[in-house]
Amino acid sequence: MVEFEKGDFLAFLLEAKRHTYAALGDAASVRSLLPGSRQLEWRDRAWLYRDIYFGMAFFVGQEVVSWQAQPVWSMAYAGGVMEELGGQAEKVTAIYTFLRRALRQVSAELPFRGPACWEEQDWRYINRVEGNLEVFQGEEEITAAGVVLYRLRYCGGFLR
Repeated sequence: MVEFEKGDFLAFLLEAKRHTYAALGDAASVRSLLPGSRQLEWRDRAWLYRDIYFGMAFFVGQEVVSWQAQPVWSMAYAGGVMEELGGQAEKVTAIYTFLRRALRQVSAELPFRGPACWEEQDWRYINRVEGNLEVFQGEEEITAAGVVLYRLRYCGGFLR
């Protein structure tokens, strides 16, 4: 197994998350390795963060962090807006804009997605997680005026 400092890993992971989808949305995309997918990347020295996903209103994806070209950590995720909202482009855009603002609040305490709770007017982002960087699972949800608009489940950890 490749050796690296966990503190360096965490700093890189937070930087990568803040500079890809959370900051730029799909504008952070690079040429995708897989047809029909979107791919976002962030590099710093020997570290590489790659996020590949399929879909939009409902999507499935995987983040992989590599050190010296060897995958060391990964997170899989699936979710999206509630089915009844899928055809409402303006509403979907508003939900994902709010989501990106919440994801920019990622912290060393919860480095998987966004904070435990983040609110803006009557919009609310909730992130429930079990575990730590070694192995974890969680769920995030967005509500507005108490109505669930979006839900995503995720899991992952260090690769052995």
